[in-house]
Amino acid sequence: MLRVTSLNVNGIRAAFRKGLPAWLEAQKPHIVCMQEIKISEPDLTPDLTHPGEYHGHFHHAQKKGYSGVGLYLNHKAESVAEGMACEEFDAEGRIIRADWNDLSVISAYLPSGSSGDERQTAKYRFLDHFEQWINGLMQEHRDTGREFIICGDWNIAHHEADLKNWKGNLKNSGFLPEERAWMTKVLGELAWVDVYRSLHPDTTDECYTWWSNRGQAWAKNVGWRIDYQIATPGIAAKARSATVYKEERFSDHAPLTVDYDWSL
Repeated sequence: MLRVTSLNVNGIRAAFRKGLPAWLEAQKPHIVCMQEIKISEPDLTPDLTHPGEYHGHFHHAQKKGYSGVGLYLNHKAESVAEGMACEEFDAEGRIIRADWNDLSVISAYLPSGSSGDERQTAKYRFLDHFEQWINGLMQEHRDTGREFIICGDWNIAHHEADLKNWKGNLKNSGFLPEERAWMTKVLGELAWVDVYRSLHPDTTDECYTWWSNRGQAWAKNVGWRIDYQIATPGIAAKARSATVYKEERFSDHAPLTVDYDWSL
């Protein structure tokens, strides 16, 4: 069984202070995809690069204390690559990919548009580039049989069941009609599979992975499902369980873990 965990850590050092290493030691995911590591390469200490039996790989944003993605692997990858050949967004540290024989796992942090019109416009530019890039991955899957799992914070809730207060967010970034239509295209025309939803088609309150720090969102479970494992159909069909862990909090997001009937 292959265990893959995705978590927006909202600062890797903060998540470590809140107990993430002990949780990883207990849960033993083979692959951990992290987003918003918010750390520059010179600030990485050995405990962050090699916690326990893991080897870390990171794609940092040029801007200090911003964005960034990472992978913890306990099976050495054949290769690791950063970015999606897009200068604007690769400078923000949003994509990292690890390859094994017939599987690639990607940690992706899609932009938020909630700070204003300028970032929402940038988000749409990112979605255009990202769509072309993942379409290329799907073509690679069809040509070679390579399977892909794209983990991460996509900053989009797809359906009404994916957030508590959907009526109040119809005009807000993360639940805009254009964003939701883009997700529908990815999961329809482009043929990617939302692994959590394939296993839990009807969950609502249990499915959320992010809670605002405002008000009592966590206490009242006013959440959003914006963290995903999106996969090619072959390995998606091998998913056996998907869980959102809420017993401890390492950030404002919860870890999403999927077990696949697969071996590296």
